[in-house]
Amino acid sequence: MNDSASAPQIDHPLGTEPHVHLSRRRLLLAGAAALMGASARAQTGAPAVLRVTAIPDEAPTELARKFAPLGRYLESQLGLKVEWTPVTDYAAAVEALVNRKVDLAWFGGFTFVQASERSGGKVVPLVQREEDAKFRSVFITAADSGIKTLLDLKGRTFSFGSASSTSGHLMPRHFLLAAGIQPEADFKRLAFSGAHDATIAAVASGKVDAGALNISVWDKFVADKKVDPQQVKVFFTTPAYYDYNWSVHADMAAPLRDKLRQAFLSLDGSNPAQQEILSLQRATRFIPTAAENYQGIRAAAASAGLLK
Repeated sequence: MNDSASAPQIDHPLGTEPHVHLSRRRLLLAGAAALMGASARAQTGAPAVLRVTAIPDEAPTELARKFAPLGRYLESQLGLKVEWTPVTDYAAAVEALVNRKVDLAWFGGFTFVQASERSGGKVVPLVQREEDAKFRSVFITAADSGIKTLLDLKGRTFSFGSASSTSGHLMPRHFLLAAGIQPEADFKRLAFSGAHDATIAAVASGKVDAGALNISVWDKFVADKKVDPQQVKVFFTTPAYYDYNWSVHADMAAPLRDKLRQAFLSLDGSNPAQQEILSLQRATRFIPTAAENYQGIRAAAASAGLLK
């Protein structure tokens, strides 16, 4: 008699061998864990990927280069994948955050005000560089242009940066108006270069007689010897005003918002890796900010007829 013929048969659950059943069970558990994670993200508002953008006030390659170390730092602090999302212009940066196509945006003071208006106050500024509490614009011209004061600009060609730029348009326009200059009426020709570095190039090449831009970009170009201050000079520096910030949408969960704010505030210049981040951001450190800081920008935009 064949012993194997009389051996009892074991019925395995689901009609599978034990190791197959175990694999299926693991798959079911993994699927359940994934669903639970997705549910937790939905309940807390935490995204699977933190999408970040910035107003394109410099060349796209420069913005991406400046952001790369910061993105890696934020990943380590948040436990989230961080993804850089470039935009074509300032308006696109505003719309991206207002419509929650991105989670975090680097705005100028004016684009923050525009985003706040567009969202019905649902855009929240988290932090700014210490430098942004006392930001300035500079007016530049060729050293041999004969331009020494703002009034000397009458009858000359001039370039702002982007139409939505705080330091490259709004505040320079504000101080021109205060000096009695109406740009559209008093300039021989008025241009918008689109970015601070492009304004420097326009003045240096003689395309325009003068232009206005962000003081930190100017200082960086001088330090990097990308412009010769003996050939192109600053002839007027504006009084200080509040400018740039990192903003989020109010719908971002409070715990993630707080963690993100703390990540910026914790950047320490005594740490070499973090000093690189701060240097690329042209910051000594980040400090908290609030919507009230930008009331002066809002008022300047309204008086210049630029807030719609």
